[in-house]
Amino acid sequence: MSVWGKAKAKWDELLGRAEEVYGESHGDAAAALHGEAVRLEGEAEEDDAQRARDPRSDDDGRAGAR
Repeated sequence: MSVWGKAKAKWDELLGRAEEVYGESHGDAAAALHGEAVRLEGEAEEDDAQRARDPRSDDDGRAGAR
């Protein structure tokens, strides 16, 4: 993943979290749900990039322990 891809993933994560907090604090369930979706998408992109960099790691974080 390029530097710009990493930056976009982090931006999505932060923007989603901000929208999620806004929705929760203002009682706006739609904004909270949309924010959560954007945040999770950003986290998934970061996780995919991490797995691409280190293919030996598995989901529980133990690299090569099997």
